[in-house]
Order: sequence, then structure tokens, then C-alpha cells
Amino acid sequence: MTSSAKITAPAPAAPPAPGRRAGLDPSLKGIHEVAELLGITQRALRFYEDKGLIEPQRIGTMRVYSRREIGRVQLILRGKRLGFTIREIKEFLDLYEADPKHVEQMSRLLDRIRERLADLEQQRKALEETVSELRQIEREAVARIDQA
Repeated sequence: MTSSAKITAPAPAAPPAPGRRAGLDPSLKGIHEVAELLGITQRALRFYEDKGLIEPQRIGTMRVYSRREIGRVQLILRGKRLGFTIREIKEFLDLYEADPKHVEQMSRLLDRIRERLADLEQQRKALEETVSELRQIEREAVARIDQA
């Protein structure tokens, strides 16, 4: 008996997304994928690792990032956006690990926030004074031009 059905090989699996390797746990992401996800460079991720802020796992020579590490990077980026130094951010992250109730972390964070707010208020005052002085100089310059 002859069959007219054609036997075909199964379709090849789709290649893994950039930054992923075949067989990698889907909850783990490669450096390329994390960098793209967070809008930063791979170099920045390696810098944070060098400074001890994150500890990605390794599969062979490939860095892989868990949700925890990605969350830490998001906290690092937020701290940077708010004007905290890498050293201060590391201190907050280290306290988070050491203090399960996060009381010490929150206390230190509160102190740093108050310091940062005071600095920003001082900068705002200096900016307002500079803008005011520039407006006065502008008015004087316009008046001289009009008199000429």
C-alpha cells in the first residue's frame, strides 16, 4: 500500500531572543536583553557588577539576570536619577539585605533624602537668583540698545 501523504521534518525551533541562549530559564535574561529592557548599556551593567551593586549569575561565561537583579538595577537607576552617588546607592542596597524589616535602611534613606532636598532647594534658590540677575542685565541691554 502506497501513501500519498508527504512526510516532512519538523520545523526548526525559533532562535532565542537576543541575549538569550537555547535552554535558558525564561525567568533569566541575558545582558543584551536587560540592557535593552532598561534602556542602558551593557557596559553600565558590567560597571554596576564591578562596583558590587549587582551579582548576576553565570552560565559559562554568560551573565544572566534574575528578576531580583533587574529590580536592583531599577533601584540603582532611580537612585541615580534622584542624584544619589553610587556609594550611597550601594549602602541602601546593602542595608536592604542586612535588615529584614528595613528600618535602618529607611532611616538612612530618610536622612539622605532630607540632605538631597536641602541641596536641591539651595540650588533652586541659586538658579532663581541667577535668572533674576540675567533678566535685569537683559532689560538694561535692551534699554541701551533702544537709546542708541
